[in-house]
Amino acid sequence: MNDYPSQIADMLEDVADKARSMTVDRVAGWAKWAGAGIFAAFLGLVLAIFMTVGLVRLLAGLVGMQWAYTIIGGLFVVIGMFLWRLRLPREAAQD
Repeated sequence: MNDYPSQIADMLEDVADKARSMTVDRVAGWAKWAGAGIFAAFLGLVLAIFMTVGLVRLLAGLVGMQWAYTIIGGLFVVIGMFLWRLRLPREAAQD
């Protein structure tokens, strides 16, 4: 009879641990991956900006600033046209 308080306390602790493992632990894992994804996206954006600036400066040193802007702009137009063509599935693009 004196053992009931400790059994009730153990049961409540087990319920609380199970509830925490089903909620807080899962959300903590998702938050960790979301933070890593945001950090990776930020690094990718910074890398893309630095590479674009470096490419413009390299081309400006080789062919002049006006031609560097023309080459980079043409490259972006070609990439944009390619991506624009890929935006729809093949069946819808033929209509």
